Amino acid sequence: MNKILVANRGEIALRIMRSAREMGIKTVAVYSEADRTMPFVLFADEAVCIGPAPSNQSYLVAEKIIAVAKETGADAIHPGYGFLSENARFAAQVTAAGLTFIGPSASSIEVMGSKLAAKQAAQKFGVPMVPGTETPLKSLEEAREVVKKTGFPILIKASAGGGGKGMRIVNDPSELEEQIRLAKSEALSAFGDDAVFIEKYVGSPKHIEIQILGDQHGNCVYLFERECSIQRRHQKLIEEAPSSCLTPAIRAAMGQCAVDVAKACNYYGAGTVEFLVDESLNFYFLEMNTRLQVEHPVTELITGLDLVKEQIKIARGEKLSFTQDDLKINGHAIELRICAEDPLNNFLPDTGKLETYIRPQGYGVRVDDGYEQGMDIPIFYDPMIAKLIAWGSNREEARHRLIRAIEEYAVKGIKTTLPFGHWALQQPAFIEGNFDTNFISKFFTPQSLQENDPREEQLAAILAAYVWQQQHLSLQTAKKEEQKSESNWKRRNLLR
Repeated sequence: MNKILVANRGEIALRIMRSAREMGIKTVAVYSEADRTMPFVLFADEAVCIGPAPSNQSYLVAEKIIAVAKETGADAIHPGYGFLSENARFAAQVTAAGLTFIGPSASSIEVMGSKLAAKQAAQKFGVPMVPGTETPLKSLEEAREVVKKTGFPILIKASAGGGGKGMRIVNDPSELEEQIRLAKSEALSAFGDDAVFIEKYVGSPKHIEIQILGDQHGNCVYLFERECSIQRRHQKLIEEAPSSCLTPAIRAAMGQCAVDVAKACNYYGAGTVEFLVDESLNFYFLEMNTRLQVEHPVTELITGLDLVKEQIKIARGEKLSFTQDDLKINGHAIELRICAEDPLNNFLPDTGKLETYIRPQGYGVRVDDGYEQGMDIPIFYDPMIAKLIAWGSNREEARHRLIRAIEEYAVKGIKTTLPFGHWALQQPAFIEGNFDTNFISKFFTPQSLQENDPREEQLAAILAAYVWQQQHLSLQTAKKEEQKSESNWKRRNLLR
């Protein structure tokens, strides 16, 4: 493998290219007209514009991407995450074009891309499941029969879903018909598939996922877990590894289940198996993500592995160079997603220019980003602009280091999730590890952010110091004028 085309943008494109360069592999960037001056475009050995800013005219056009790969002589395509990364048809097209897809097979993506198919595959290995339906709902009558067994509340979920789309919580029989209709409509709009199913709603779960790696020779290992419970709109904001609540026995059991899920679809490459974990630490299979995850850096920091390099090696047909017994947890890592969002306004996306953009530095601090000072944040793509990760020898050290790094991160021109991260890391529930996916709804209000923003305190202190200095200077000036006036009076009288 001599040249890789990276079919993505921003921080993940740059992160993949750096690992490829360290392996002596050249890279090709594809970019939209809006991304012409982005760092990932400038970093790549070659770069080709593939269309206008909207992703459905550029980053989602498989034919354009494959054509560029052939024109530039690329051997392989790395999809990153998002866009076409979990598109089975794209993976098949890449392979049919004689190129290597750096990811799992198209058949594995297809099986795990359907939540229902994934559940059916995992059940063969006895992986614990949340009670509910195993096939798409066919009628309202069927839904009512299922609910008699599970009880309320329930969760209606899109089979082809992700990111919280096509997902509805139902607390009462009177809501059932309307919520099914809304879930099906949203699923059809988002995924082109209106199939939905029912699960028992686990009210206060933790969202914990297991990173796995499998090669094309039947070897598969788990790289421990990531705690991803702090979310808004079913999308993660803070992730850490390892989880603060799992025992070694539960970690091993979840890890083995994750490996079994991978084996159920003959999986190879990097993947993530997600679980819901209840208050009694019972865990239930949720879904499998057949790609690299946004939060993969925390796993890299506690294992010492470069997951992108491992993906490339697996795609080249190499065997894993380590076994499960070789893997150990080293310290603790926490990641904050820095998104162009306003925490004071329900985390709504924000746009604008990065008037000031200064990254934190220091031991144990990692920044994965894709922007530079002076750049505009476009409206066409995901609002995440960077990931800030801190490693420590233990959880407390990692937490304090991340707080320090947030305080050093200077961003002006747009609203970001930095103030929220600073607040969240200092909440008693987070410090104690006693939180679940309801963390934001339970503890966060815009007022709490305003009360605890350290930048406001710093600004007040600076302003107070400035006012004191100006008053002091004014007093000194007045004294000098008084002395000068008195001296002139004496001089005039002496001359008489």
